[in-house]
Amino acid sequence: MTQIFLTIGAIFAGLSVAAGAFGAHALREKISERMLEIFDTGARYQMYHALALLLIAILMIILKNSSNTLVISGWLFIIGIVIFSGSLYALSLTNIKILGAITPIGGVALIAGWIFLAISALTNK
Repeated sequence: MTQIFLTIGAIFAGLSVAAGAFGAHALREKISERMLEIFDTGARYQMYHALALLLIAILMIILKNSSNTLVISGWLFIIGIVIFSGSLYALSLTNIKILGAITPIGGVALIAGWIFLAISALTNK
């Protein structure tokens, strides 16, 4: 799991930088300011949670612990990034408003990831 989380976290972080650059340079003149803000929110939250995923992998290495709660937290961050950021990217690029309806599902996954990380901290011995 550690290697998977490190790899996916690094890929998501790199893609977040690419998305931010794409938004700042390629999209600035092509989509509205509001849609650009939505796109930027997706990129920021992707980076935050890519770093959280890397933190989980580092904790697994340092603590020599792959507890279920850490693993669940990592997978929730992955799912949350894909759904939350992915839906915001799609919404901003297509202006299909219904895509915004699935964004909260990703947000709930991200929140749940933080909750499971906290549980892991409380139960780690």
